[in-house]
Amino acid sequence: MSAAVESIVADSPASAGRPGGGRRPSALLRAVPAVVVLVLLAAAPFVLAPFATTVLGRILVFALFAVSLDLLVGVTGLPSLGHAAYFGVGAYTAGIVAINVTSEGVVLVLVAALAGAVAAAATGWLAVRSSGVFFLMLTLAVGEIVYQLSTTLDSVTGGSNGLYGIPAVRVGGTALTLAGYVYWFVLAVFVLGFAAVWLVSRSPVGGALRGIRDNEPRMRSLGYSPFRYKYAAFVIAGAVAGVAGGLFAVQVRLVTPSEAGFTTGALALLAVILGGAGSLWGPVLGAAVVVLVRDALGPTLEGHGPLVLGIVFVLAVYLLPRGFAGLAGVSAAVRRRRSRRTP
Repeated sequence: MSAAVESIVADSPASAGRPGGGRRPSALLRAVPAVVVLVLLAAAPFVLAPFATTVLGRILVFALFAVSLDLLVGVTGLPSLGHAAYFGVGAYTAGIVAINVTSEGVVLVLVAALAGAVAAAATGWLAVRSSGVFFLMLTLAVGEIVYQLSTTLDSVTGGSNGLYGIPAVRVGGTALTLAGYVYWFVLAVFVLGFAAVWLVSRSPVGGALRGIRDNEPRMRSLGYSPFRYKYAAFVIAGAVAGVAGGLFAVQVRLVTPSEAGFTTGALALLAVILGGAGSLWGPVLGAAVVVLVRDALGPTLEGHGPLVLGIVFVLAVYLLPRGFAGLAGVSAAVRRRRSRRTP
């Protein structure tokens, strides 16, 4: 078995009790920080102003989009430049259904996920057969095609003016008009979406994806089908990106072609790099930095938000080559060294 697969097995929770595996905290103890963060997020509308609550909701939406991209970039080793296409497809689908059929929240999330999955399945069949620069160019082309379609199909998407007039999302027939209620809906869907990607990443499928990322020829020689695994990851990532797009339409109630454009995909990739590819929780922090600089600080910087993001990115590349997740790895290494020195 390849060194990559062996390292995956060694790092899995099952190896905690093996000789040399090191002492790891129990699953319950590891879950405490996540529960604390979830409680704080749920309580946010009680202490934040409506605008701040809305910004926090946008962070969650963009974070879910970045997590879906991390499944491709960090877990599978497929850096995509056109992932915003599935975000835009999900957003437009949810908006069109809300205007013409129903604005029930569960329905909008499901149709957005289905639309993102179908679009990813249709385009990924060709894209995942390539790698490297060719994969980058194919995904970039897909993103540009979706962007151009959203601009030219005026009768469906509203063209350059965008799809507006999206009604307030409903839950159980009740319209959510207050910022706090919309935020809680976004938070609930974010938790479900993040949990789904996390389960895939921690499953045997996720282990196979990491093995394919690290040494595809060796995994093929072991009997794995890299195409099938990468294609499945591509479709799952497209579905989760579609859900994020649907949440965007629910919260903003306006969808423009820029949601499917290159800039949106590049910002998601920036969030993944800032947070640490492959960690899943790292891109959430990266997304928070991107949204705060773009939406919260941008208006006060006289339009220089992109410049600040560029500076942050350059500093992160030099100071945090593994992103925010790398800091956790450094602290864990320090603890291991101290434990070895302790008799």
